[in-house]
Amino acid sequence: MVLTPTGLRFRGRRFACTIGRGGVIGPERKREGDGGTPAGVHRIVGMLYRPDRMARPTDWALPIGPLDLWSDDVRDPDYNLMVRAPHSFSHEHLRRADPQYDLVLITDWNWPFSVPGRGSAIFLHRWRRRCAPTAGCVALAPQDLLWIAKRLRHQSRLIVRL
Repeated sequence: MVLTPTGLRFRGRRFACTIGRGGVIGPERKREGDGGTPAGVHRIVGMLYRPDRMARPTDWALPIGPLDLWSDDVRDPDYNLMVRAPHSFSHEHLRRADPQYDLVLITDWNWPFSVPGRGSAIFLHRWRRRCAPTAGCVALAPQDLLWIAKRLRHQSRLIVRL
């Protein structure tokens, strides 16, 4: 997959997508909370889905449970990792009331050995609405995200150029 100025290119198709409100930024400048989408070659290292809302998209997708969270607190020893509730540090709920995280592709940005403050959770997920920026992730229309997810292999690459 290649992120281009006109969308995400994958398997000869181009998909409309949105990126972080801070735009694409160099990886050396990436910081927690900056809203930037980091440039670089990122591997897809995981896929999560809501089993109560959709069928398992691939055999390597893992279900999101009601206690699943993602740590975004730089003080947390589990910073930029999936954790479970209750969790005393700042985190994002993976099982959301809205459909934004019904299907999530996890990149290896600052993972698995994270540097606190370099940014957490660069995902590919469903967009809130077309053209609405993210906090740094890449977001797509739900049908496009599913189409891509069904054809990806573990360790596929997401290439983000400056």
